[in-house]
Amino acid sequence: MALPYFYIDNLEVNDLTLDEDTSKHVVQVLRKKAGDEILLTDGKGLKARAAITDDNRKRCAVRLSHKVREAAVQPRICIAISLVKNAARFEWFLEKATEIGVAEIIPLLCDRTEKEKFRHDRLNNILISAMLQSQQCWLPVLREPTAFSVAVDAPVYKHRFIAHCLPESKASLAHLSKDIDESSIIFIGPEGDFTEMEIQAALQKGALPVSLGYTRLRTETAGMVAAALLCSR
Repeated sequence: MALPYFYIDNLEVNDLTLDEDTSKHVVQVLRKKAGDEILLTDGKGLKARAAITDDNRKRCAVRLSHKVREAAVQPRICIAISLVKNAARFEWFLEKATEIGVAEIIPLLCDRTEKEKFRHDRLNNILISAMLQSQQCWLPVLREPTAFSVAVDAPVYKHRFIAHCLPESKASLAHLSKDIDESSIIFIGPEGDFTEMEIQAALQKGALPVSLGYTRLRTETAGMVAAALLCSR
């Protein structure tokens, strides 16, 4: 049986005390005792096997016995996606994008973005849960909400794409993704789509217009499809 897997943001020392919530889950829910083992990750590529030394349900102590550093998944993929009115739908996207292997997520504030409230701690916890569930040790970087005009100007990624709904010539991301072996960012618009000015701004910055398929997708669905196409090769 696979060892249970937990997140600790610092694994530099070998003797650790788990926080109260994690301690409660390990000791009360999973009924782990002193001598039992669990797995820990710092979300930055480090994974460690740990033996419980004190099964206190509020301050469970562990000793690390083996550490392995895993390389980040390449190529690095970023989804820059508009916030949406329904918070649960955006949370669903974050969960699935993490499971698929996205490295960075930029919540966009576009001209037609309807929702701007953003609870970073809650959303980051969703990323952590999805990372652990999918047995990964790299936590996606979740940026603060960023104006589209700022995000589109970031020069970090080699390949740049924008998915929009205007009836013009667009390349198929499904076809392009097969040959992408360098870092990429894709811009996904709000429920009312990007404005023409936003699309032109992206094109002027070198973004390639792409299609995600033959049907019109919700924002969060488009983000998930883009993540699957760019990450699953």
